[in-house]
Amino acid sequence: MRKLVLLVLLAAQLPAVTAVAQTKPAPATDSLKIYNRMLQPKEMQADLKLFRDIREKANSGIYRYHSKKETDSIYKWAYAAVKKPLPITGFFKIILQLTDFEGSCHNYTEVGADLFKYLNRSQGFFPYDLKYLEGKMIFNQQLPEIPAGSRILSINGVRDTTLMQSFYKYLTGDGYTTTQKLSGSVSRAYGVRYLLEYGIHNQFVLTFTPPNSNEVKSATLPAVTLETRKQNLVGRYSAKLDSIIDYNVQPKYSFRMLDDKTGLLNFRIFSMAWGSDDPAFPGYARWVDSIFQQLDKQAVPNLVIDIRSNPGGSDPNFEQPMMYLTDHDFKENESAYISFNRDAIPFSQYFWGVSASQKYSAEEIKAGLQYLQETYLPYKDGKSMQNPKINPVYHPKQPAYKGHLYLLIDENTASAASHLASLVRAYARNTTIVGVETVGGYYYHNGHAPLVYELPNSKIKTQFSMVAVTQDAPVKPNQPEGRGTMPDYEVWPSYADFMNGKDTQMEYVLRLIREKK
Repeated sequence: MRKLVLLVLLAAQLPAVTAVAQTKPAPATDSLKIYNRMLQPKEMQADLKLFRDIREKANSGIYRYHSKKETDSIYKWAYAAVKKPLPITGFFKIILQLTDFEGSCHNYTEVGADLFKYLNRSQGFFPYDLKYLEGKMIFNQQLPEIPAGSRILSINGVRDTTLMQSFYKYLTGDGYTTTQKLSGSVSRAYGVRYLLEYGIHNQFVLTFTPPNSNEVKSATLPAVTLETRKQNLVGRYSAKLDSIIDYNVQPKYSFRMLDDKTGLLNFRIFSMAWGSDDPAFPGYARWVDSIFQQLDKQAVPNLVIDIRSNPGGSDPNFEQPMMYLTDHDFKENESAYISFNRDAIPFSQYFWGVSASQKYSAEEIKAGLQYLQETYLPYKDGKSMQNPKINPVYHPKQPAYKGHLYLLIDENTASAASHLASLVRAYARNTTIVGVETVGGYYYHNGHAPLVYELPNSKIKTQFSMVAVTQDAPVKPNQPEGRGTMPDYEVWPSYADFMNGKDTQMEYVLRLIREKK
């Protein structure tokens, strides 16, 4: 069973502009050296060895997408890269690449708390929002010196393509997916990640071309505090459009009729209940049933389900709508296991908890072990298999939806939401999927339960989800191995629609409905 305590992933994956309450700006470079100290080769080698030892023992997904030989090769590169002293941020970038290499959207790594807090106190933040559109970095604020929609060509002398590629390692995805890396390398890179990658700057020199122009211009923007950046983001050009799929703004779930022939069912996040024993769950399940009763009573021919940018959540929330969309029994997974003995947490002296933001107490560790013992069978042949009692079969429900389903997905559809997309692809009737390949996998994922460890020398914290899950996902010809759920129609937001405040993907679905014969 997927537990919502494991949604700590959300806090890890959010842009760091939400991280720390604003205080007096930190002084610049000299103080940074205190927090971003130089690590000696022996310190980094010890942390590297521990990093791999932990993952060999506790991370069941370490060899899901790459062989031991391939993994040995990237660690050989990592050891070669630490033969000379490096600042913590330099070593951090190496650990990021090892984290990303494994291929799990539930992986996450961050620097130690002191350095992280120092950076967030600094007056070194890029002041405005940027957006990824049609492969370009687009300025997402209306300023006298830089119009909204301008294409950014460089920042502080670094070209746009180089900037984008440098942030790929911060954005983990299941298997070989790259869609979230593309957009996130712009839209999720200019908080604390820019400071980690490029250091603290007093200003940002931009070269850009204005909308509908090839003339190259330049402008200099002063660096700001985190609080000022957050205030600026509220007034970004696309704020109204972005809010449509923002779970921080919209209700967790909602329904409305777009017209007499088309219903829109939104699931912004699957955190409406912690599980079937949560008092909130029965009310949610009744609400879902009421929607499908309405759709059946009114014989609505078209239903749009929108799970774009839904970061995930808990069992059995995401299964509820699925039961009305299929004629097929289904399960949360075909198999699930952890790769260590359920009776003890490996490398417990370095174990931090299930979130990088809070260290587990002895009582919480005890409760966690009890959860493992209830959820997994005794260790055998290198695995503790999931107890089959907590993997129920879900049966089709009435009234079955008989119209045509349009599922909207994007590159930020993750975890439980991408699992719903996988089930829809696998078993839903009369379905068209529109949008962008999900960051969560179609066939597999590592999820359910995160573990966070702290490396003793660098104080870097690394998180991975310990459960290897083979989803109930039959082989499909349009579903390659190691990829997310693929859309029938790949549709990215367009530049023209951004400028006009239009939702490209929803407009595409509505056009399909209008043109349907």
